[in-house]
Amino acid sequence: MSNFKKLTVLALGISMFGSPALAQEVPEHGIFILNSLLFLMAGFLVMFMACGFCMLESGLVRSKNTTMQLTKNISLFSLAAIGYYIIGYNLMYPLGNWSIEGFLSGYVIPFKDTAVLEAVGIAPENADDIAYASTGSDYFFQLMFCAATASIVSGTVAERIKLWPFLLFTLILTAIIYPLSASWTWGGGFLSEAGFSDFAGSTIVHSCGGWAALAGAIVLGPRLGRYMDGKTIPMPGANLPLATLGTFILWLGWFGFNGGSQLAMGTVGDVADVSRIFANTNAAAAGGVLAAIIATQLYYGKVDLTMALNGALAGLVSITAEPLAPTLGTATLIGAIGGLIVVFTVPILDKFQIDDVVGAIPVHLIAGIWGTLAVVITNGDASLGTQIYGIIVIGVFSFLASLAIFYIISITVGLRCSEEEETKGLDVSELGMDAYPDFSRSS
Repeated sequence: MSNFKKLTVLALGISMFGSPALAQEVPEHGIFILNSLLFLMAGFLVMFMACGFCMLESGLVRSKNTTMQLTKNISLFSLAAIGYYIIGYNLMYPLGNWSIEGFLSGYVIPFKDTAVLEAVGIAPENADDIAYASTGSDYFFQLMFCAATASIVSGTVAERIKLWPFLLFTLILTAIIYPLSASWTWGGGFLSEAGFSDFAGSTIVHSCGGWAALAGAIVLGPRLGRYMDGKTIPMPGANLPLATLGTFILWLGWFGFNGGSQLAMGTVGDVADVSRIFANTNAAAAGGVLAAIIATQLYYGKVDLTMALNGALAGLVSITAEPLAPTLGTATLIGAIGGLIVVFTVPILDKFQIDDVVGAIPVHLIAGIWGTLAVVITNGDASLGTQIYGIIVIGVFSFLASLAIFYIISITVGLRCSEEEETKGLDVSELGMDAYPDFSRSS
């Protein structure tokens, strides 16, 4: 084709899409394509958050436990993919097939009720839901949320948990605990019917993971030497640049986390809403950072980088329950309160000798609760009583189920490594590897 013909075709295409008559409405299959594209793009952004969690945790643990955190993170992501496929997806989205109405999906038999994608090369009339999106794109997007829940637990229980018992818990969390609790809202269950509102998962994802992390920290107990004579002994992370990189990656991935939860990109309104969600998400993170650095300067006399990092994440968690409705100013304030929660919750946990290595409990659990309550500030359809109801239901279930699983694992196969192994570091004692061999070798 000549250059003239190419330019002619291009001009005709531009004129057609720019024509008011043709641009008023996207064809039904066009909506299917655009929504599927949103899920795929948002999904790989959320998948990149797995890298963020991995880098953050690796930077905040001591060097002798770095390889273990890397191993746990790539393993938990892979296990989540398998568990969600075998049972989690159909447990989370019953599609009206309830064995117990609004509470338990009819798809509950492992290896039988597995997720099923659409056939290869389907025609529009054979799509599962031509007015929504491809099943594969929806599955991929939701799987990323499931994996993120397990990542939250990994950081809290770092430096003293055995690898295989942790992975066993991860499989149960991602295949059953998270999908079941998520089905009560996002799957059309009883919390959805009650009017509980959690746009992208401040409670459904983050608090669920936070409650599981709290249960794990309680059963495991603190690291050796963490609390002595009523004092908290600092155990600084080995690589703060890596932790900072992880935070920025999580910040980036959160645009997919919240933006993709619009679940539609086929109209002008939907695209405008996605852009609004992006802007509010960013504002909340910024508010969390600024609140954390100001609070630590006033409270400790110096700015604490780790608090600033967790302040950003707490701001992101706080806005996740309702990232669409707020103004930029309100989103910033919601995130700022999340940042303050981190600064003042960490010392409280230490008073109770709850050892949270990376600060995931303040960031995901407490800030997640705050964000879910904050929905009522900007969403006129939300009820404070219903929001509290949803928080309690998911919290009680996630915590008690996780506590029971951790305890059963602890008394059967064992959960915590020995004192000798913990002192030596899990990299060498469990994996026989060293993340920084050049630095650990004696001269």
